[in-house]
Amino acid sequence: MHPSARIHDSAIVDPGASIGANVEIGPWSLIGADVEIGEGTVIRSHAVIKGPTTLGRNNQVFQFASIGEDCQDKKYAGEPTRLVVGDNNIFRECCTIHRGTVQDEGVTRIGSDNLFMAYTHVGHDCVIGNGCIFANNASVAGHVKVGDGAILSGMTGVHQFCHIGAYSMCAGGSTIFKDVPAFVMAAGSPAKANGMNFEGMKRRGYSKPVMQSLRKAYKTVYREGLTLEEALERLRSQDHHEPELQLFIESLQNSTRGIVR
Repeated sequence: MHPSARIHDSAIVDPGASIGANVEIGPWSLIGADVEIGEGTVIRSHAVIKGPTTLGRNNQVFQFASIGEDCQDKKYAGEPTRLVVGDNNIFRECCTIHRGTVQDEGVTRIGSDNLFMAYTHVGHDCVIGNGCIFANNASVAGHVKVGDGAILSGMTGVHQFCHIGAYSMCAGGSTIFKDVPAFVMAAGSPAKANGMNFEGMKRRGYSKPVMQSLRKAYKTVYREGLTLEEALERLRSQDHHEPELQLFIESLQNSTRGIVR
């Protein structure tokens, strides 16, 4: 435990935990064995962090959050699986993040600069990128992959093994049973494609030519009555230089459950 760490007298910290410099742990919080908390991280009151779990630097964990708990998979039999979290994430009230299972790679991974609002849930073996936003009550089941910059609006539910593409957006109350390609907006229950996240692209400073290329590619996939393979064949036959367009194409190629239509 680093001498600069500030730990409330009522907090319970296992001797096997590693606490970095300038970490704050609030009253009535529980830090288990095999937990590593990086420099500058703030744990507020009544939070529970169990291991094996690694939290990076400057994360914030709000009250009543549960980070690194055993998963809810009935096949889980106490194996020593892990949770690995990057830097500068915010976990708001009653957020739940579960460790992995041996049926997958045994690790749940969360990147950096993500915001998990109140009552959000990340299931076992998920891989969450960087800069994502999970609004209140958004939940992803086990083995879900979420790309960088994706937004899951309030009450969104994502079925296990789905892929949510980078910079996509799922509207409030959506139920996701299939993959959402990069940059695509999905809405409804079951969710359907509803255009591209052009407002998000503008906020990120994307140029008009890039957005026009993405709009054209979206029409190829969704407006011309083609199967996914036919659309991919047409997109591959064209000369694409923009990395954003390549990201869209790759999200289609990597789909394992079919895409929202």
